[in-house]
Amino acid sequence: MSPRPRNDERQPDLQNAIKDIAWKQIAESGAATLSLRAVARELHIAAPSIYNYFPSRDALVTALIVDAYNSLAEVLAASLESLPAEHFPERLFALGWAYRQWAVTYSQRYLMIFGTPIPNYHAPEEITMPAAERAMVPLIELIQTIFAAGRLRVERFAPLTPGLEAMLKMWQAATGGIHPEILYLAQVFWSRVHGLVMLEITHQIPSFFDDPAELFRRELNTILIQYL
Repeated sequence: MSPRPRNDERQPDLQNAIKDIAWKQIAESGAATLSLRAVARELHIAAPSIYNYFPSRDALVTALIVDAYNSLAEVLAASLESLPAEHFPERLFALGWAYRQWAVTYSQRYLMIFGTPIPNYHAPEEITMPAAERAMVPLIELIQTIFAAGRLRVERFAPLTPGLEAMLKMWQAATGGIHPEILYLAQVFWSRVHGLVMLEITHQIPSFFDDPAELFRRELNTILIQYL
């Protein structure tokens, strides 16, 4: 058995300190280079000590992914707290805007969960999927409320193809019976905001858009006009 960390007195929250250093390493060198031994060196602890908290690099990566999803979910939920429940356009805009703000502020976390997969890392779905689903809850619940109020313009949707309908019904069964059109719009809304966010944080938006936020703002307003 690995020895307990020798300097717990100096590092009372070593688990979070390990994660902090891991994010620092990822920001500096990329997720693929993450090393438990390098984290231990920076924390001035014996390398075996770190295995009491994370038995492998993959275990640490999984913990970082779950933390990132949970952080995003909290920010999205908080973005709706001060807005009246019946103000649907404002709430949907706030949700999209909060998503972008979180992604821009925590770009390494965003890329960890939505960017290029880490070589030889396979996320354990039984751990990461519940966290990913929590991040989608605010959006799905909001669209569900809009749909129930009769404010979702489903007549503007193209007819479902048999293949897409089958896939949505599988998702519907997994989510406890949420209407397929709600799930469809949640996926479309997410993909549209995700696309612009990913272009922004990877510096792929043309340079003459010197304020990508304005591009994002218009896209959100366009979505509201189209669907609400």
